[in-house]
Amino acid sequence: MRRVVVTGLGLVTPLGADVETAWQNIIAGKSGAGHITRFDASDYVCRIACEVKPADHAYGFDPGKRVDHKVQRQVDPFIVYGIDAAGQAIEDAGLTNMTEEERFRAGCSIGSGIGGLPGIETESLVLHEKGPRRVSPHFVHGRLINLISGQVSIKYGLMGPNHAVVTACSTGAHSIGDAARMIAMDDADVMLAGGAEATICPIGIAGFAQARALSTGFNDTPEKASRPYDVARDGFVMGEGAGVLVLEEYERAKKRGAKIYAEVVGYGLSGDAYHVTAPHPEGSGAFRSMEMAVRKSGLQLSDIDYINAHGTSTPLGDELELGAVRRLFGSNIDTLSMSSTKSAIGHLLGGAGAVESIFCILAMRDQIAPPTLNLDNPSDSCAGVDLVPHVAKERKIRAVLNNSFGFGGTNASLVMKPV
Repeated sequence: MRRVVVTGLGLVTPLGADVETAWQNIIAGKSGAGHITRFDASDYVCRIACEVKPADHAYGFDPGKRVDHKVQRQVDPFIVYGIDAAGQAIEDAGLTNMTEEERFRAGCSIGSGIGGLPGIETESLVLHEKGPRRVSPHFVHGRLINLISGQVSIKYGLMGPNHAVVTACSTGAHSIGDAARMIAMDDADVMLAGGAEATICPIGIAGFAQARALSTGFNDTPEKASRPYDVARDGFVMGEGAGVLVLEEYERAKKRGAKIYAEVVGYGLSGDAYHVTAPHPEGSGAFRSMEMAVRKSGLQLSDIDYINAHGTSTPLGDELELGAVRRLFGSNIDTLSMSSTKSAIGHLLGGAGAVESIFCILAMRDQIAPPTLNLDNPSDSCAGVDLVPHVAKERKIRAVLNNSFGFGGTNASLVMKPV
């Protein structure tokens, strides 16, 4: 099997629209949460979210930097975020000028959990209020999840695998794992892999709130709402954005003198086969996903120093993931640091696993574990586990594990280490 390394990174997040800005804000313990500005949420039970900031903000997002204005008008924001993050990653990797032969062996694996929900909502209203002839001709291809990979492949002429994962909140991690396997199996030499999401719209917030998934008790203090492992947690805060990585076959990357961030050494995936929204009560799916990823990596449990947890800030999910980690790592948990960066940027759903994988890579690069914000009163089950409360922690990080678990009982885990 061929080795797979990471040679490029791209981010669009509520704390910054590029990798270094987002990472420095994460390490500084900043929060991307605030009151919803996209629509009037005054009569909603949840009125807060982690929005990507506008271009005039100190760390806002300028869509015109990498996405043609015509494309912006035709597609949903999740595609715009994905195109930009992919552009950042391919620029970072130094692969914008590949030959045609190289582009035959370069592809995309970029997905989303929900896709073009805002556009589906608005065009449904157009249909209802103005009739079928007023629906946009770009409605379908501007909402489809695989159109991130489609748009990116067209923009950069990537003619290798064109793939899009849709596995709810596990999408980003599955996208990376699938892409790594494509390279390992010699289906491609280069893959852009990751996920994107943009569902901060009336129907999105209303739907998740009605499912009792969102935080509703911190509408007056949004920066306090995402609080994984804290006894006061009452649901997740919706985030948005994108994360895309360039994965590359190791010998190819080494030959061209590429900057290599990390190696993808383990990928685990499993199903709970239990419930559409609730995780398995014994955390068995999470356990098996992590166990597979570590086993495939060839590493010992004692080699893994940091876990970026799924940790969404829901009362049930946080406890079950923590229990699965304890079960897998045993006494090795004493030397681990584990944190949830969702405490700072919210839950990016299909983009979460990719964004958090990038944070894992940067944690290894800088030898620092990002903090879990708002961990004021940890639940009893947290005793003895370093959840990096409030402040980032400098420490030795030799290998990392990233977890992503989604509706339908779908689980994905990735293990990465330096080359």
